Amino acid sequence: MRLKSSPALVALLAGAAVFPAAVHAQDATAPAEPEAQAPQHERPDRSIIVTGVRPSSRLDALSGVAVLQDSELHQAIRPSIGETLARTPGVSATSFGPSASRPILRGLQGERVRVLTNGIGSIDVSNTSADHATIVNPLLAERIEVLRGPQSLLYGSSAIGGVVNVIDRRVPSIVPDEPIHFAALAGYGSAANERSAAAAVDVPIGGGFVIHADGSYLKTDDLKIGGFVLSPRKRAEARASGEDEIVANAGLRGRLPNSASKTTTGAIGAAYIGERGLIGVAYTRYDSLYGIPVRFATQAGQEAEAPRLDVAQDRIDARVELTLGDGLFDKLRFRYAFGDYRHFELEEDGEVGTAFFDQGMEGRLELTQARRGAWSGAVGGQFFIRDFDVVGEEAFLPKSTTSQIGLFTVQQLDIERVKVEAGARYEHSSARAQPRPDEAQFFRGERRFDVLSGSLGASYDLGGGWRLGGNLSRTARAPAVEELFANGPHAGTQAFEIGDPNFKQEKSLGGEAILRRAGTGWSLEASAYYTRFSDFIYETQTGEVEDGLPVFQFLQSNARYYGFEIQGEATIARFGETRIVADGLADYVHARIVGVGPAPRIPPLRLLGGLAVKSRSFDLRGEVERVTKQDRISSFETPTKGYTLVNLEANIRPFGDDRPLSVALSANNLFDIDARRHASVLKDFAPLVGRDLRISARLDF
Repeated sequence: MRLKSSPALVALLAGAAVFPAAVHAQDATAPAEPEAQAPQHERPDRSIIVTGVRPSSRLDALSGVAVLQDSELHQAIRPSIGETLARTPGVSATSFGPSASRPILRGLQGERVRVLTNGIGSIDVSNTSADHATIVNPLLAERIEVLRGPQSLLYGSSAIGGVVNVIDRRVPSIVPDEPIHFAALAGYGSAANERSAAAAVDVPIGGGFVIHADGSYLKTDDLKIGGFVLSPRKRAEARASGEDEIVANAGLRGRLPNSASKTTTGAIGAAYIGERGLIGVAYTRYDSLYGIPVRFATQAGQEAEAPRLDVAQDRIDARVELTLGDGLFDKLRFRYAFGDYRHFELEEDGEVGTAFFDQGMEGRLELTQARRGAWSGAVGGQFFIRDFDVVGEEAFLPKSTTSQIGLFTVQQLDIERVKVEAGARYEHSSARAQPRPDEAQFFRGERRFDVLSGSLGASYDLGGGWRLGGNLSRTARAPAVEELFANGPHAGTQAFEIGDPNFKQEKSLGGEAILRRAGTGWSLEASAYYTRFSDFIYETQTGEVEDGLPVFQFLQSNARYYGFEIQGEATIARFGETRIVADGLADYVHARIVGVGPAPRIPPLRLLGGLAVKSRSFDLRGEVERVTKQDRISSFETPTKGYTLVNLEANIRPFGDDRPLSVALSANNLFDIDARRHASVLKDFAPLVGRDLRISARLDF
């Protein structure tokens, strides 16, 4: 059934649901903020993880986590969330052009990675296909947290690969000390002539009420690349075609055609923050127009398309946080979002080829237990409803409705040096296909699934800043509508996609070991993981052609994923308040479909090393990133050459690291090399950015 509620009506209903709680609220508890005792450049590990049922130190996490904030986030910001996180340990990106790039966590992507805004899903169709951008805005992020492993299952069975949570201030959580709190960011990137600006204001109006407003603007031209558009293999195919127009494609270089974009956002929010509670609501509008890099013809009979996507979303968020006082539960948190999304895939003449419509709402209630000696924990529930429709000649999915209801708990014991954590999640979901009368190619009916997941982990304080931990998890995931019901041509990915409505739920059994050390002078984090999947759902090219497009079919089989991540830094010299710091990371994932061969689009081994000078007023850093070749490939994949990137960056704080102004400078891909990510469907047609000189300034006061 299509959600008929207007955004205004949904906001009213959400407000009605939470208003009684706000009336009785007496004590507001703001989310935990990172500690700020030491100077920013001296803090060995200042990360407090707020993505979860209870804010906790990053050092206590029982699986891999990452946090981007402060100068690291300022330097990392790119137009897409995938590229913003691409240098984070264990993270790669789909790289479907500069605008549509989604995170890949430990080789898992799409439906297995949840991208959240303030703990609630992005309510878009980015999980449906790699050419669909994720509706989150890195320009306005306060921090970005990445969770991998079993703790991410608190956010749904579709988070089996991990969670990316983008945290902003659209629903205010604190009352500013100043009459107006103002933050702004402006930047320029040379490779795409990228111009960006964002600003946000928070105004306390008395009585605990705070008003928020923000907006952003981003415009890019076609992306500059470090060589030819086509990979060497595709250039050879084009030259061998014998057709002049196709042969000419082999010589394209310097710029990535049809990769320009323009995005604007605007939001307004308000909150009441009392002595023991807060209640707030925000409305956000997102508009974007971006191009999909062209799959140029390389063989006779092929046709190239240059689609553009016209994207819009209206979103409403509501949030309640209460301190309950004495009793079994001491805190309550409720979050809700409604999103009305649509995008049009435009032909070269501007006509709408295919339209995607998605309306969804998601709510999440968490009750945090009062600590009883060494025991603490939380329980909660979550619901999700989605109406999805694709209209047009190239509709590859029927109209469908997805609903999920989940219950979860996490329990913790903290006994001196030992921390023990157990979690469980039950989820009931249904997916109903409702094709139109003239769409006989689609399945009609409903699939229902009941899935249960659980995890158990522990860590031990070894002393001297060292902590050793591990976890075991048994997880399950219901197939997504795209995996169940797809059966048609998809212009964005140039594929004829076929699902299977008879799929079983996907299950896995996995374990992870992790070792951390943080302290003055140096820090280290190393993790290794192994996961056995049963009835793993994957997409593979069959070799057949339908409607002039290669056929990609979803299949189920057992699979094995394992890998490691390691990162660390050390101060190797000190001159007063200035330090010389060396840092490095490495990550690797190995994936195999049992009885078939290597899993498709798996990132290869990556090594990155950097050397920095850090002080109160500036940081200077150079790094070398080596991504090795990937020749463990599935059927119909092509191998990908390795590449080495050299990057330089500087963060300047002209008035010190506790002052409001900072400037970030960087030179990325300094030697302008041709680099291609193996995990990208478009790697043979769309290389990564060439030499890119960037400058941005952030003001926050």
